[in-house]
Amino acid sequence: MAESYRRSRWSNGLFVVPYLSVFLTLLVFPLGWGIWLSLNKVDLFGGERFIGLKNYARVLNDPIFAQAVKNTVIFVGVSVPTLVMLGLFLALALNKTTKGSSFLRGLFFASSILSVTIVTLIWRIVFIPNDGLMALIFEYFGWQPIGFLSTTGWSLFSVGVATVWWCIGLPMMLFLAALQQIPKDLYEAAALDNASRWRVLTRITLPSIKSTIMLVAVIQVVMQFQLFGQAQLMTNGGPAGSSRPIVMYIYEVGFLRWDIGMGAAASQILFLIILCAAMLQYWISTRKEEVDA
Repeated sequence: MAESYRRSRWSNGLFVVPYLSVFLTLLVFPLGWGIWLSLNKVDLFGGERFIGLKNYARVLNDPIFAQAVKNTVIFVGVSVPTLVMLGLFLALALNKTTKGSSFLRGLFFASSILSVTIVTLIWRIVFIPNDGLMALIFEYFGWQPIGFLSTTGWSLFSVGVATVWWCIGLPMMLFLAALQQIPKDLYEAAALDNASRWRVLTRITLPSIKSTIMLVAVIQVVMQFQLFGQAQLMTNGGPAGSSRPIVMYIYEVGFLRWDIGMGAAASQILFLIILCAAMLQYWISTRKEEVDA
């Protein structure tokens, strides 16, 4: 009997082998290898030499890395709340069964299926000096045109606008799915009590989708900390590094300067930053739920 139970347990365990093998191959092994590389002096031609934490010290003492961290934190701090609030607003506005709402849902989600190359090409045409859409608008109103992609302070803003336009589809659809799961009985009871729209929103709608709001926020934090393609193709990190994100710094160190160890150390620091940001977001959300309870 015991032998049959053990055999059954091992045979059931075989069902997780495909997932476990993919998980180890694509996640655990690269993470471990990246940690090992970050502790070695190594370039693209090999020649590993263990140096401990010196790569981390070099990264943390690099003013270019500090600037990249600042740019990325500012970008995430502005783009994530914008994506969450704008996605929620669109979901509330389009949570209807009309043909117009269906068309607009598809229209807003359509940008999400485009590649980063197409997105940046579109927004370069919008922001390009002299002949771009923004330049024509400024000229129409008699204003002095702004070099959005080549001016410090505006370059990161331009990348953020393109990113929000590109990524807004996923938050909107997640919020729409959550809104459609709210029982209609709650809204009917609120209508009988003559509750205002604001009271319905704050007392029924938002509390019912708290978990989705947290999910969208965490997803966007993780995604936006990995900003790379938009910044590289639109501004190439300029001017003067004012729009260089952390991932672009890792790319430049690892693949342009061939310092794989230092690039790996920077990537591990980025991993810790993303992990801490996601956990902080989760802690704040759960803490707020406990206080409300």
